[in-house]
Amino acid sequence: MLSQELIRADESWSFIEVWTDTTAEIPYVLLLTGNETENCKIYDPAENYKIAFSCDTYEKAKLWLLEDEYVKVTGRIKQD
Repeated sequence: MLSQELIRADESWSFIEVWTDTTAEIPYVLLLTGNETENCKIYDPAENYKIAFSCDTYEKAKLWLLEDEYVKVTGRIKQD
């Protein structure tokens, strides 16, 4: 179930992906949202869903996550 804070924070998303840093002793999770125009935001649930990064393409968001060794959890949540 998605956090109500995230849903209220960004109502324009069409998909959400979960990314995790598996190199940490306790895995750290970030949420990547995007929409049809590819505007992307990365939220940090541990920081009350504060925006950690924002950009205009999915590729830039993915590269930002990969630079810090985050890996995508299989699947994508799509808004109906």
